[in-house]
Amino acid sequence: MNRSCEGLETERLSFRKYEEGDFPFLLSMVTDPETVSFIGDGKVKDEKGAREFLQWIYRTYEASENHGLHVLVRKADGMKIGHAGLVPQFIDGKEEIEVGYWIGRDYWGRGYATEAAAALLKHGKRERERLISLIQSGNIASQRVAEKMGMEKEKSVVLDGKDVWIYTV
Repeated sequence: MNRSCEGLETERLSFRKYEEGDFPFLLSMVTDPETVSFIGDGKVKDEKGAREFLQWIYRTYEASENHGLHVLVRKADGMKIGHAGLVPQFIDGKEEIEVGYWIGRDYWGRGYATEAAAALLKHGKRERERLISLIQSGNIASQRVAEKMGMEKEKSVVLDGKDVWIYTV
């Protein structure tokens, strides 16, 4: 059974691994203050920071074929609209697998995050029973996505100086 997110599809989206040619797309996402406002420390990255982030994504692929952020491509027109994946995280010294998703600001409010996250949740449940999502306390839209997937708030932690809810299923 292929457990990689590569080739995963939904009604409107396909998932594929990042390639070098995707760097301008990634750079556009990490330099948009609204897109990153609830990601990590909430700060935009410069070109060097974006390159380091892409290298981190590649390292997650090397660590496990089933993990890492994948480019979300809208099937209707081939447009890259965000990225999502099963992302290893260390919380309180324990490895967790996060259902992570970012949608570019131009594509917010169209259900893409819910569609991608639901597919990842179903896919990830083949690997392990417990999956999480890390959502900053002010990110109401992502909290709604997690709740639509049947996830519930488990506890609050501080990551990168931000109050973050751990949602679990």
